[in-house]
Amino acid sequence: MGAQIREYRQRIRAVSSTKKITRAMELMAAARVVKAQQAVRESTPYARAITRAVSAVATFSNEEHVLTTEKDKVTRAAVVIITSDRGLAGAYASSVLKESERLIARLRDEGKEPVSYLLGRKAVGYYTFRDREFAAEWTGDSEKPAFERAREIGVRLVDDFLKDTEEEGGVDEVHIVYTRFVSMVTQEPEVIRLLPLEVVEGTEAPAEGDLFPLYEFEPTVEEVLDALLPKYVNSRLFNAMLQAAASELAARQRAMKSATDNAEELVKKYTRLANQARQAEITQEISEIVGGASALAESK
Repeated sequence: MGAQIREYRQRIRAVSSTKKITRAMELMAAARVVKAQQAVRESTPYARAITRAVSAVATFSNEEHVLTTEKDKVTRAAVVIITSDRGLAGAYASSVLKESERLIARLRDEGKEPVSYLLGRKAVGYYTFRDREFAAEWTGDSEKPAFERAREIGVRLVDDFLKDTEEEGGVDEVHIVYTRFVSMVTQEPEVIRLLPLEVVEGTEAPAEGDLFPLYEFEPTVEEVLDALLPKYVNSRLFNAMLQAAASELAARQRAMKSATDNAEELVKKYTRLANQARQAEITQEISEIVGGASALAESK
């Protein structure tokens, strides 16, 4: 009986130590997610605005630019997978990887060869464990992405997009799989096509009485597109990375809160079991004393 009580007390101490760790991680994630949300709010309007600006130039200029023109034959498609560097965030990383697997399966059904570009150690570990090939990897800043990293990735993607597919191993499309931050409770895996640019403005006919806007480009349309498109690629990538960072922190806070609550329940459970074992031990001791006293009385 005493050994059982000691076991329960050891478990209580172990669970209490784990509870302190999960509580600390919950508080850290809660503090960081506020800044991550602010970064998303600040970057999203710019990403949307520059996307509309590039779309407007592509729509109303009739200029065929390599980054906005659909290729006649698409054989290779880049898939940029944005995950986390650390775990303990519930199903955050696995949901992104599952979404990427669905995208890769769809691309293969369309006769396209997917080429993976990985962000985050979780994606790298997933591919390494399964002995899968990938074109490039970037790790170390999933919780706090820097614009310099987004620019570095953007340069690599644009360079590969401009390469010849058959001779130089380039890609014909670029897709991004990331987690869109909706709220502290909801984060949704999402797929967007980064290149070639999907026009988001000018696709609907004007209403009666409305006129198409007139654009005048200086110095030339091609030079305007050359200046805007790198900014578009970098801003969309950076916004996706910020959305993923906020989603990761929100998922980690929720997972650590659940772990802390479970630890509290375990402590209560083991405390109750230890008390029951102690009461049983006391009852047994009392029964032994009473039995011994009764035996002495009868012997007299």
